[in-house]
Amino acid sequence: MRVGKRLVLTPAGERLLVSARDVLDRLQRTEDDIRQLGQQRGGVIRLSTECYTCYHWLPPLLKAFRRDFPRVDVSIDIEATHHPIERLLAGKLELAIMNSPVSDRRLAVRPLFDDEMVVIASPSHRFARRTHVKLSDIRDETMFIYPPREESLVLQNVLLPAGAAPARVEAVQLTEAITELVKAGLGIAILAGWAVRPLVESKALVARPLTARGLQRRWSAVMPKDLAKVDDISAFVDLMAKNAPSAGLPLPCPPEAATRRRRKRDRQSAHNAASRSIRVARRAGT
Repeated sequence: MRVGKRLVLTPAGERLLVSARDVLDRLQRTEDDIRQLGQQRGGVIRLSTECYTCYHWLPPLLKAFRRDFPRVDVSIDIEATHHPIERLLAGKLELAIMNSPVSDRRLAVRPLFDDEMVVIASPSHRFARRTHVKLSDIRDETMFIYPPREESLVLQNVLLPAGAAPARVEAVQLTEAITELVKAGLGIAILAGWAVRPLVESKALVARPLTARGLQRRWSAVMPKDLAKVDDISAFVDLMAKNAPSAGLPLPCPPEAATRRRRKRDRQSAHNAASRSIRVARRAGT
């Protein structure tokens, strides 16, 4: 009701306001209780990735996740690496980390990070003297890949369509075994830059972009839509997004390339200095 220029609640309105505040408080407490129950509930998140190198990135995240969800286990299913979509739709996985396009409307997709695939070789390899590796350069090489050959995305989607099949392809299961074979000068490999960063920085290996433009990938977390808002799964995806591996990798210039760049800079500096001198002389003459 109106008292002068002010609106004042009637006794009935006052009673309704008190009841509304009580209801809102109860709803808030209920939401908090449900969220807490979600954190305390037991269960398993079955997880797979579309690339073996990603398994090296996950272990540090599991420790942080268990602090908030001590009763939820994360089980890594390596067998699902090559068939994550089928496993997700069959209810055999809760979460997959993928770089392939996902079009199935029954699945939710959340981008995580971008990375670059690089060509790795021993420091004595001819690629160490290049700024990048051309697709045609791969034809003369032995290349190590993860098995099976038919599901190697770089081989099937990049090299073969370009007519750049390696002279020999060897399937090796473990990243560590691949890098040791490459270090020994027995061949090359194309791996995620962040996965080989320590070996490149220690100069045990060299890394070069594949083509002048490089080969980038975008990784996403994929899950059934009905699980996308479940607390523990949502929290784990948040954790992955916040702690994504760095895509950048310092790719040192070969000595020849560095020399050419330095000479080009020197010529440009000399040209600029000469131009300034000419301008000064002309002004002085006028």
